[in-house]
Amino acid sequence: MRIAVIGAGAMGSIYGGHLALQNEVYLVDTNPEVVRSINEKGITLEEGGVDRVYHPKAVTDTSGLPEMDLVILFVKALFSRAALNGNRSLIGKDTYLMTLQNGSGHEDILGEFVSQDRIIIGTTEDQGTILGMGHIRHGGTGGTNLGMLVEDAGGMLPKLKETLDTCGFRAKIHENIQQLIWNKLFVNVALSAVTAALNVKMGFIASDPHAFAMSAQLLHEAVTVAHALGLEADEEHLLREIRETSERVPEGVTSICADLSAGRKTEVDTISGSVIRAAKKCGIDVPAHEFLVNMIHAMESRPAK
Repeated sequence: MRIAVIGAGAMGSIYGGHLALQNEVYLVDTNPEVVRSINEKGITLEEGGVDRVYHPKAVTDTSGLPEMDLVILFVKALFSRAALNGNRSLIGKDTYLMTLQNGSGHEDILGEFVSQDRIIIGTTEDQGTILGMGHIRHGGTGGTNLGMLVEDAGGMLPKLKETLDTCGFRAKIHENIQQLIWNKLFVNVALSAVTAALNVKMGFIASDPHAFAMSAQLLHEAVTVAHALGLEADEEHLLREIRETSERVPEGVTSICADLSAGRKTEVDTISGSVIRAAKKCGIDVPAHEFLVNMIHAMESRPAK
């Protein structure tokens, strides 16, 4: 299969490296130093305490490449549209676009470039940490969950599962992939933006009744929207899961909190913001989410001290 992986961060490197074992893979990144390092030395993945080197081709400019069978997005979600616009030449009439990015609603942007029957969405349980240029620790390996929002008329999902499995992943096809994505989203929307707004670690949410009340209200709104979408959600069970997650990883720092602290733009629009967009489609008010998303964006825009 001819595959382009856009984004040579930790997860893009893990998938690009492994998929290159059995496929023609191009790892696309805007950083010329990263691209040069990959082409000269490959990608070193620390896996199970052992360093293994993988050799996908890396490029900054895709204009001379052929159309791909599959394009996988591994950029931060706020850069998705720009990344696809900048690499339109990779996308032909038979190309599939796939996202395993955090949050939900990514299909709205992917749908600007291909038809719904060419969009694959899902989640990954693999984890990656950048140790240095072209050097990634591959930890927390798990499943790659895949699905489509319409019928898989072209039979791509079984082919993709076989490809992923052959290259060392554990892929699973889901009939209702949105349910799985929202199952992951519930915890994210209840913790990520709240910890960012308060500038605290995850453990603070369970330890402070006011913070936990904020998370509970966000969860309630998300569950209401999920039910309107026809998805299952047990609010009481999810609330326990949120408390347990906070207590289990007390020193954890959410991605939105880390980005704000570093002065970077966040992915709040594809996490909390995705609930707002879904709510509007269902005619439901989600005031806590709207307030919090506006707050995070205002914090992003604060002048530097």
